[in-house]
Amino acid sequence: MSTTTPRDLARPASAKASPAKPRRGLRGSSTFNFWLFTGPFLIGLAIFVYAPILWSLWLSFFEARFTVTPDKFIGFDNYTYMLTNDDFVGSLGTFTVFAAFIVPTTWALSLGLALLVNRMRFMRAFFRSVFFLPTAVSYVAASLIWKMSIFSGVRFGLMNTVLGWFGIDNIAWLIDPNPPWYWLVIVTARLWLQAGFFMILFIAALQNIPDELYEAAAIDGAKPGWQTFRYITLPQLRATSTAVILLLLIAAYQAFDEFYNLLSKTTWGRPPLVELYYKALGESQDYGAGSAGALILTVLICAVTLLQGKIMGFGRGDESK
Repeated sequence: MSTTTPRDLARPASAKASPAKPRRGLRGSSTFNFWLFTGPFLIGLAIFVYAPILWSLWLSFFEARFTVTPDKFIGFDNYTYMLTNDDFVGSLGTFTVFAAFIVPTTWALSLGLALLVNRMRFMRAFFRSVFFLPTAVSYVAASLIWKMSIFSGVRFGLMNTVLGWFGIDNIAWLIDPNPPWYWLVIVTARLWLQAGFFMILFIAALQNIPDELYEAAAIDGAKPGWQTFRYITLPQLRATSTAVILLLLIAAYQAFDEFYNLLSKTTWGRPPLVELYYKALGESQDYGAGSAGALILTVLICAVTLLQGKIMGFGRGDESK
């Protein structure tokens, strides 16, 4: 039944409701919304990242001792000095030892944890959260706990207490470099801090492996366990493994907090970033040499990353598929 009234019939056609028109102008455009949300981030990126990098590049060509506004241009002398400096070259050797320990152990531990958690049918989310939780802990806080509680050199330290049960004398974990027990402290701290993050990456990759591959392998007579892991799981994790190793290698180059807090009173066991910190912000305050060393380290990280990615086939399609 029609509900039209005489007043509605008398109303002119132009007075009838018309469909809403899209808003025009700058505020209604997608370009404005894009810059509204990304503008503050890009401004912060330019001020706090790109500007310091360019400033560091400029300082590396000047004699900048105790000043960040030098006026004496010395060319590549700072680069030559850092490349022939025994402390800086020695710090690269320290990094090599650290990377040789931390990269394969973290890869193996995170993959093992991912395999265990992924196979769980009960409380999977709980254990995934427990293993990931150390990622949120500050490196400084974890280093102090390792130094003052777990690996304290006194007999009340946790590790020395455990060793005392077996009649082993106390060990000064962080005092004497011979034997280099400090590597055990540093590597275990880094493992505890970062294994959970890479475990999450491996879990995501494991869940993307089609079940049909394991079913086909079982039909062909493959035994569950080592055979399926070697011929199915591990090849399917190639891209993730490559990315994890690249991230671990870059993180090893950038190691600073645990070394600085655990070995703050020593002159040995310094990685490149700690050595550059003392060079630029120590007693000499040689900002030019420190900036040159930082740029050398940046180029070295990029070169090693590209070489490793080339060797491991990062970015190529998975040939096993």
